[in-house]
Amino acid sequence: MYQAQSGERIKAGELGMHELKPLLMKYLQVIEDCGFGNKDRNSACIPNTQGGGFLGDAAKVRKYKTYNGKSDIYISLFDDGQFVLNDGSLVLLENYTTALYISVDVNGYNKNPNRLGQDLFMFQINDKGVLLPMGAPNTPYYGKTNEYCSKTSTYNRNGAGCTYNALTDKDYFKNLPK
Repeated sequence: MYQAQSGERIKAGELGMHELKPLLMKYLQVIEDCGFGNKDRNSACIPNTQGGGFLGDAAKVRKYKTYNGKSDIYISLFDDGQFVLNDGSLVLLENYTTALYISVDVNGYNKNPNRLGQDLFMFQINDKGVLLPMGAPNTPYYGKTNEYCSKTSTYNRNGAGCTYNALTDKDYFKNLPK
């Protein structure tokens, strides 16, 4: 819808730190604005407790785990904007200088499993304005060694590369790690 109205695509490297969130919210049915996650870490749906400045009780924060549940995820990949859609799904944004990540917890942060690659899936908008599922070739979390979507890895980004597999492997959800 943005492209239809503006004649342009959203591209990585062309938006300031907090410009993606208001741009997307304009076109979606948002029922809760959770702030920016990092900037508003004390009122965010999923606050970034890994950096300084968090004033809440970190033990009470809903934690997201990696694909296999062995580690907490690297929350800094999800803390540049957060909002809840009318279907309950949570959208988490990350705006690097060279990459835009849009992640979606498809059943919301109040429902388990809250695991990257199981109900939280990452996408990338590249510098050409193409939306790619993370884990596809030419995305940052594509790996031939499969460390980004592994049943055994303890890496805190394990699960970041599972979106492509979830979309292309018909048996993906039958074989999730417990």
